[in-house]
Amino acid sequence: MRIAIPSETHPGEHRVPIIPAHAKKLVSMGAEVVIESGMGLGSGYADEEYTEAGASVSTDRADLFSTADMLLRLRKPEADEIALMKQGCIHISYLDPFNEHGLVNAFKERGVTSISMEMIPRTTRSQKMDALSSQANLAGYVTVIEAARFLPRILPMMMTPAGTLKPANVFVIGAGVAGLQAIATAKRLGAKVTAFDTRPVVAEQVQSLGAKFLEIDLGETGETAGGYAKELTPEQVEMQRQAQKDVIAKSDVVITTAQVFGRKPPVLVTADMVAGMMPGSVIVDMAAETGGNVEGSVPNEVVTVGGVTIVGLGNLAGEVAVAASQMYSSNLFNLVEDAWNEESKEFVIDFEHDILPGCIITHGGEVTNETIKNVLEGSA
Repeated sequence: MRIAIPSETHPGEHRVPIIPAHAKKLVSMGAEVVIESGMGLGSGYADEEYTEAGASVSTDRADLFSTADMLLRLRKPEADEIALMKQGCIHISYLDPFNEHGLVNAFKERGVTSISMEMIPRTTRSQKMDALSSQANLAGYVTVIEAARFLPRILPMMMTPAGTLKPANVFVIGAGVAGLQAIATAKRLGAKVTAFDTRPVVAEQVQSLGAKFLEIDLGETGETAGGYAKELTPEQVEMQRQAQKDVIAKSDVVITTAQVFGRKPPVLVTADMVAGMMPGSVIVDMAAETGGNVEGSVPNEVVTVGGVTIVGLGNLAGEVAVAASQMYSSNLFNLVEDAWNEESKEFVIDFEHDILPGCIITHGGEVTNETIKNVLEGSA
């Protein structure tokens, strides 16, 4: 089976889908691995490291797409790239299938089997393949580093002969994977941390990291079967906003991590809340690229509103590209290995598999994922 790994072309993307260590493992499984020349440079991997691992290197990007039995990617492909793929090819990457309807239809019409890394089921067995979690973990870390970079004071308490500096107050909204890592990182840097999540079940996790959990009675909330926070009603969102208003006003740093998978995220920090913060305070909006949790945040930009810095940078995991590549590469490899047939030396599409049906979007010229099929039919 010929596995091709083309270079990522998205502006500013330095993560790579497969690192040499995992390329070597794919080769040892019997795969023919070919990378596009320069593919690994964003994370510091030279072509020679891949050839030493047993892979070959190609300078013909079009040929890479047209001859591949499987394509391993990070970002979703362009339409002209799908047109190059042969029927029956397997394409694995982030796809954003809830919103990229044209992309899904292009895969279907081309007869390509598309697998979405966002749709990996959140089960115990699939944790090692869960790219959303691995990248969110790193993004949570980066939010605190970015906040510290723009904050005109230090995070920890410091006692000096010149006086005592109080610790910064950090408020983290959302205690999922990213939020918990943000809490842990802020605590390690000496900040005083408060956090809130709509799922009361995570209060113990927040407290175990040394942070205070903000209690807000929103009525019935909870989480989905996939482990995500359930979407709040407009009334519950407003209740959350009002209860958080005082905490936000007293915070030096606010980090928002609330995203609803496949839909626009809720606005949790309104313009009047931003106006109520102290000049010099910093807000990091992790959801800025998909609509934003913060009124006034701008995707992929850092703006100042009334003396408050709002960081709307996207691809936060990409800021630590070496670590992010290592984790994403592991996720991809574990997915491929799990469905690999040792005798035929190929990746087997099996709809009786306990993980694959949930993340396969198209196969055999059809949209096979029921959830995405319903979304497409609903938008028609």
